[in-house]
Amino acid sequence: MQTIAANERGNAEDAVALVKKGMAAIKANGAEAAYAAISDSKGQFVDRDLYLFVFDATGKTLAHGANSKLIGKSLLELKDADGKYFIKDFLSLADKKGKGWVDYKWPHPISKDIEHKSTYIEKLENGTIIGCGIYK
Repeated sequence: MQTIAANERGNAEDAVALVKKGMAAIKANGAEAAYAAISDSKGQFVDRDLYLFVFDATGKTLAHGANSKLIGKSLLELKDADGKYFIKDFLSLADKKGKGWVDYKWPHPISKDIEHKSTYIEKLENGTIIGCGIYK
C-alpha cells in the first residue's frame, strides 16, 4: 500500500476550479480542441490526482484525462465498489440541478486502494457534462 501525502491530493476547491477551467477551454477553443487537451494525461487539465472527464447525455466518454482508452465508450453501466451506478448519478444530477457533487467509492490511481471519492460535475449548454473527482 502506497500512502499519499495530503499535498499530493487535490481538494474540492481545486476540483471546481479545474472544471471551470475546462469549461472555459471548451467555450474558447471548441469541443474538439478542448477534448484533446483534457485527454492529455500530462497536460494542463491534470493536477496531482485530479483530472477532467467529459460525458455526453448517454454516458459516452468524450474526453478523459486519466485513461484515453475510455474515449468513445459508454460508462453508463459502470459501478463502484458498492455496486452504485455513479455515472447514472452524474447524469441525473446534471439534469436535475445542472451541477453538484456525487459520492462513491473508487480505486485511487496511485495507491490502488478503494477510497471514498466525490466528483463535482457541471452540465454544459450542449448537454454534455464535465467533471473532476477528489479522493477524501
